[in-house]
Amino acid sequence: MSVWAPKRFWKRAEVSETAQGFTVTLDGRAIKTPAKAAFWVPTRTLAAEVAAEWQAQGEKVAPETMPFTRTANSALDKVTPQFAAVAGMLAEYGGSDLLCYRAVAPQELVARQAQLWDPVLAWAVAELGARLVVTGGVMPVAQPLTSLDALAQPIKAQTAFHLSAFHDLVAISGSLVLAHAIARKHLSAETGFALSRLDETWQTEQWGADDEAVESDTVKRVALLHAARFFDLCG
Repeated sequence: MSVWAPKRFWKRAEVSETAQGFTVTLDGRAIKTPAKAAFWVPTRTLAAEVAAEWQAQGEKVAPETMPFTRTANSALDKVTPQFAAVAGMLAEYGGSDLLCYRAVAPQELVARQAQLWDPVLAWAVAELGARLVVTGGVMPVAQPLTSLDALAQPIKAQTAFHLSAFHDLVAISGSLVLAHAIARKHLSAETGFALSRLDETWQTEQWGADDEAVESDTVKRVALLHAARFFDLCG
């Protein structure tokens, strides 16, 4: 069974400045979001990425090849009308941050987690004033309310566009601390992703790679790198 896809009807996708910021036009007509709202982004460089995605489309439009357009649409249609709820949901990750839950064995993995994760937690103390409690195992541990607030405040100060990308940094990595470190350029997106997959990398080293797991990791890595790039282009 064939899947319906909209056909390309335009020749040129170009960036145009608006009162809000920048939009993309198709043969002079501004695009809209899926919710039929006016499409715009805060910077020309981000608009240029969106325009390039539209210009690169073939005879039929393939939305899966348009991540910048998709993230911008999410910012406008989903995040903007429920900003507080999205920010609050992401802030909750601080209470169960990946970096705080450590293996109790084998000792080699315990040591590797300490070596690679402890410096990032130390950065969170120095940069954000967020000192988090580390524990062995998976049983929940309470975090200081002052630390959780310190992790939450920068989220609330973001724009809807930043928050759309930040959402993916957090959700993919499983760590609010790693997301902040990537967003603030303390870590590269590549390094942040590698740190978030430390346990999986360990398992692969011990037992070999699983094709499905490798494919899943590849998809997640690409998505996280995109989120970091989108965040940066928001200005």
